[in-house]
Amino acid sequence: MKIIILGILATLFMDLWAYMMKITFNIKGLDYKLVGRWAYYITQGTFFHQTIIQTKPAPNESLIGWSIHYLIGIFFAIVLIIIFGSDWLVAPQLIPALIVGLITLLAPFYIMQPAFGFGVAASLTPAPFQTRVKSIMAHTSYGVGLYLAGLTLSL
Repeated sequence: MKIIILGILATLFMDLWAYMMKITFNIKGLDYKLVGRWAYYITQGTFFHQTIIQTKPAPNESLIGWSIHYLIGIFFAIVLIIIFGSDWLVAPQLIPALIVGLITLLAPFYIMQPAFGFGVAASLTPAPFQTRVKSIMAHTSYGVGLYLAGLTLSL
């Protein structure tokens, strides 16, 4: 149960970071309805899209996308504990949490962005470098969230 809470809190921190970036610097993050749209169309037999933005919206795509986002956050909290052991929950350390945060970049760079029609590591987007930096910042914030959530849960 503690690992599930860890994943939820870390993902929540990531979302709060994205919200602060949006209101402070007008930097928009990923719209998770696109994740829901992608998941819906996977069930219909379509994994790759010309661009997911041009794909017809799916039923309940926002709810599906946000749910998947939090499930992925829980999954990577489990990965943290598998890699670094359950002792991490007793004495959380920042570096392992940041490593897992950066490992999570593999999913958008090599799975989701290509499947969305954005290319490997956003290579087909209008501003690939900017998109990559935003992804790195978002996933680093997840790593920081793992650490802060771990500290909170270890008290």
